[in-house]
Amino acid sequence: MTQILGHNYIGGQRSALGSVIVKSVDASTGETLPYDFHQATPEEVDQAATAAAAAYPAYRALSAERRARFLDAIADELDALGDDFVAVVCRETALPSGRILGERGRTSGQMRLFAKVLRRGDFYGARIDQALPDRAPMPRPDLRQYRIGLGPVAVFGASNFPLAFSTAGGDTASALAAGCPVVFKAHSGHMATAQWVADALMRAAERTGMPGGVFNMIYGAGVGEALVKHPAIHAVGFTGSLKGGRALCDMAAARPRPIPVFAEMSSINPVIILPQALAVRGATIARELCASVVQGCGQFCTNPGLVIGVRSAAFTAFIEQLAGHISEQPAQTMLNAGTLRSYGQGLDKLLAHHAIQRLAGQAQQGNQAWPQLFKADVSLLLEGDEVLQEEVFGPSTVVVEVDDQVQLSAAINSLHGQLTATLIGEVTDFEQFGELTALLEHKVGRVLLNGYPTGVEVCDSMVHGGPYPATSDARGTSVGSLAIDRFLRPVCFQNYPDSLLPDALKNANPLGLHRLVDGQWSDRSLG
Repeated sequence: MTQILGHNYIGGQRSALGSVIVKSVDASTGETLPYDFHQATPEEVDQAATAAAAAYPAYRALSAERRARFLDAIADELDALGDDFVAVVCRETALPSGRILGERGRTSGQMRLFAKVLRRGDFYGARIDQALPDRAPMPRPDLRQYRIGLGPVAVFGASNFPLAFSTAGGDTASALAAGCPVVFKAHSGHMATAQWVADALMRAAERTGMPGGVFNMIYGAGVGEALVKHPAIHAVGFTGSLKGGRALCDMAAARPRPIPVFAEMSSINPVIILPQALAVRGATIARELCASVVQGCGQFCTNPGLVIGVRSAAFTAFIEQLAGHISEQPAQTMLNAGTLRSYGQGLDKLLAHHAIQRLAGQAQQGNQAWPQLFKADVSLLLEGDEVLQEEVFGPSTVVVEVDDQVQLSAAINSLHGQLTATLIGEVTDFEQFGELTALLEHKVGRVLLNGYPTGVEVCDSMVHGGPYPATSDARGTSVGSLAIDRFLRPVCFQNYPDSLLPDALKNANPLGLHRLVDGQWSDRSLG
């Protein structure tokens, strides 16, 4: 069983210089767990960032195969974490063991996916335009482009996915795959979990001969600002609240040398239920939607927080059925006291608004969250009231009724950026409401048809991002292999001799890459 030391991880060593001790808590009982975690001092934050910077030249110079073996080794170490580990995660998060086992598999699977990306080689983005010395009126030089890692990345762990979006989660995996050492800021809600995973990651680094500063981890509530502002940090990965993500974005932009922040922040994930679907299977949709709303106590960034339908007798019946299902749902324990407090504050805003009524749910009491259903007037969307645009993180959703197809389009146009949007409909619905897809793809990163957004597949084509405020940069994703793009930048070599070029750009194509050569895709070597 891992011994919880509560020391920071810096340059392959453990460090506990500070006197400020932070504690881990049992999420279900509120009991303080018997672990002491040493908040990183300013000196240790500097040392961690400096260690990552020192590791960067050697780590990025490793072959893609060497980095792939490292990621595979991390995956193996994660899979080997047993029942003692699962018990610790359950205590810190109140999540059931089945969920943790599934998330452990997803986290190791992410590592293996990026190992495949490295072996495939498409992340290099190799492009070659050979010299045209005889071109008139001006000759063209030999130009060759590929991509390298930005540099050390600061990663902030998320509370709701203690494995998949945390210590060895998607941001860490994609940064390491890109050739970027990581400084990870452990989330205060699961610090013991973070140590177990960090130990696994460090075992993998030692086993595969990685530089000592390839992964660093620091504890403490007051260390994030110093980390983001440190000149050795070249990018930030974050999953959390809009307030927290926006603060990091502002800090990074105000640096003497600004850096990108890839923050996933806030989304209400609208579900649009079309008329024919309601007529054919309204009762089934109500049952399935309720299950999605309360799954995991609603603690998913893709939780459906807004339901829109066209006024009809069928939609009225659907709302009544959904209210009945929500009323039957038990209270659940949330990840931590802070999450429960934020949920209560979000509900209070809805309850206090004159144009919103509660249809189902009990008043919050004790240390558990009760599911809630609200109905809001469509004017709140059309007139720009922010109350419906704000995510309420927990098991609740808001129903909005529109008058007709024109008002439905207007309501969608009023939405801020989202991670997902869902269309529930029949074939005839999609023919009648054919304009909705174009409207939604302008607003969201992923459009679902006849499904529910709670569930994100880790694969090449997944997009887990979207326009602001869903993310700070709509061009990226935090899930799927495209996540590596966030931590890469292009470099062009002009008139370089073949012997000095990186392997990805050499004439012989020793890596066997699919390259863009003189405007045509090619696997061949060059003469």
